[in-house]
Amino acid sequence: MRQIYPVQGPDLKVEPKAAPGPLPAGVEELARLYRTDDLGQGWLRANMVASADGAVSLDGRSGGLSGPSDRMVFTVLRSLADLVLVGAGTARTEHYRPAQAAELWQQLRPAGAPQPAIAVVTAKLNVDPDGRLISGAAAGAATIVVTTADAPSDRKAAIARHARIIEAGQHEVDMAAAVTALRSLGYARILCEGGPTLLGQLAAESLVDELCLTTSPLLANGRAGRIVSPISTGTRPGPATDLATRLSLAHLLADENFLFSRYLTEK
Repeated sequence: MRQIYPVQGPDLKVEPKAAPGPLPAGVEELARLYRTDDLGQGWLRANMVASADGAVSLDGRSGGLSGPSDRMVFTVLRSLADLVLVGAGTARTEHYRPAQAAELWQQLRPAGAPQPAIAVVTAKLNVDPDGRLISGAAAGAATIVVTTADAPSDRKAAIARHARIIEAGQHEVDMAAAVTALRSLGYARILCEGGPTLLGQLAAESLVDELCLTTSPLLANGRAGRIVSPISTGTRPGPATDLATRLSLAHLLADENFLFSRYLTEK
């Protein structure tokens, strides 16, 4: 892996090795490039992957666009996060489960910190209350379900047996209120892993501080959407309205034809 921008730097000899164990060569330097310690008390980072022609998935899953170096960056970003935020659809498609200590670089985490909790966003509670994502979290890192006041009360009761429920919004999830509630619980470093609908909601509310985008060396040539889906509910702007967010490139890395862009949003 090599740094292309802001300056042409020496190669980061990152070994594509899975956690745990001793940090492989280059991982500490890679983590340094992505740390947010000096960027404020609350930070929301989105991490997405897309093909060269902009597709967000291949054969219905983002994993088809990935590779060893992308998985390494994915693991580093999770290791630096307090909480992983994901939409229910993505959680189902990508078979999410609670973060595992054996899959993270513990050396990059504060001493004694629990594993990053998973927060699932679902207005109608379309999650399995007994599935491993809801019921299988370790102590100190219980899964959080972000939903609405109007969500079915019986499903709330079933999910509340294992997970923490946050109500944000009446009929649809109010992501600004959700992020505020998550930060009040002490989750300062939030990592959004999609999907496009959730990222669209966050972008529409100007809640995204940073976008980490992996560009996969593939022409997907299919019907997959983009990394951000337009918002068209309630009084929010619809698909005909552009909600452009200007980005500033913080760094650009390359490895085996993959590109890793880190953008900061300009607010």
